[in-house]
Amino acid sequence: MLKFLSKVVVEYCPLDPRKAAAVELLAQCNGRKAKDSNPACSVELRRLPGPPPSMDPKSQPPLPPPRVLVTYLNGAEEAIVAAEGATAQGIRDQILARGRLIDTEQMFRDGGEKWPVVIPEEELGMSFPGIKMYHIFHNGCKEVTELVICS
Repeated sequence: MLKFLSKVVVEYCPLDPRKAAAVELLAQCNGRKAKDSNPACSVELRRLPGPPPSMDPKSQPPLPPPRVLVTYLNGAEEAIVAAEGATAQGIRDQILARGRLIDTEQMFRDGGEKWPVVIPEEELGMSFPGIKMYHIFHNGCKEVTELVICS
C-alpha cells in the first residue's frame, strides 16, 4: 500500500470508540513489510484532543471521526473518514484502488497516450487473438464454465 504514497497521517481522539480501524491501519503502515515497500513514505499519528469534561454527558460536543489523510506519489491528497463500521482492510483497499488508478494513468501518460483512454463501444465486443478460451469441469459435473485467460 505504501508504495503508492508519500505521506500517511492518521488522526483520531483516543477516547473515540470508532478509532479501531484507524489504529489498525497505523499499525499496518508501521509494519516492516509496508516500510520496506517504500521507506521514503512518512507515517504520522495525530491524536486529537477529547472534549472538555462536562457535568452533563449529553451536552458534550461530538468527537470528530477518525481520519486517514494520504498523499499519493503524484501529489494528490485524499482524506478517508473512518466512520462507524469502517475496517482497516476497507480503508487499505480504497487506498490501493486509487493508487493503482493513478499508477495506470501515469503509465499511459508516459507512453504518450491521452487519459482517460476511450475504447469505442463497437471494439468492446470484438475478439482479440491474445485471448484463449478454456472449458473447465467442476467436481466431475458435465456443466461447463468458460474461463478467459489473457496471455
